[in-house]
Amino acid sequence: MMRKGGLLVVGHVDEKSRHIAGDYPELFSALLAPVGIEVVPYFAANGQLPASLDECDGWLCSPSRNSVYDDEPWIAGVEQLLLEAIDRERPFVGICFGHQLLAQALGGRVERAPDGWGVGVQQYEVVESLTAMEPALDRFSLIASHEDQVVDVPAGARVVARADYCPVAALAVGERIWTVQGHPEFVPRLADHLLSGRVPLIGARRVEAARESLTRPTDREAIAQWIAATFRGY
Repeated sequence: MMRKGGLLVVGHVDEKSRHIAGDYPELFSALLAPVGIEVVPYFAANGQLPASLDECDGWLCSPSRNSVYDDEPWIAGVEQLLLEAIDRERPFVGICFGHQLLAQALGGRVERAPDGWGVGVQQYEVVESLTAMEPALDRFSLIASHEDQVVDVPAGARVVARADYCPVAALAVGERIWTVQGHPEFVPRLADHLLSGRVPLIGARRVEAARESLTRPTDREAIAQWIAATFRGY
């Protein structure tokens, strides 16, 4: 039986790159349909929020080109929804911006990474396994694309994965609410196209290394299984 995953869309893939694999609703649908999750988009940055968290079996928060600390009126509304999900123990998975927003909503701190952009395929060490994390992995690799990162872990949250360049790479609150800094929805061709247009922003040397890293395998399918297990209740 397909489960419904509500996707809080808080940003968009660069319009110049959308021809490759679509926008976030299409990317997450491609990732999660094979594991039995029907993605239902809610365009939260346009003010579209669910009337009830019971409308879907679980919730996702998409990436965004905004920072969580930007002065955007819709950010507070999404934060309140995430806090309600925590209070009601409703399944929630935050991706990149969603990871950072959950930390901020709970009182953690997000700021520009001291070493600059994290891009390309990055490997993360699992420091705590959750029940939903089957197949179990000691490490996982995902495509990264972020300039901000969580620098202070909020009370009530635990670090689930880390990397040298990103010490807070995944967080959990309880067992059914967790977040990850990397992008399981990204595919290499999309990441490569995005990187090719961001050389002035990120720097030529870092972009070159990131593009070369895209030949390495990722664990996006395993992360999709973790999301599905979270939404099913294991």
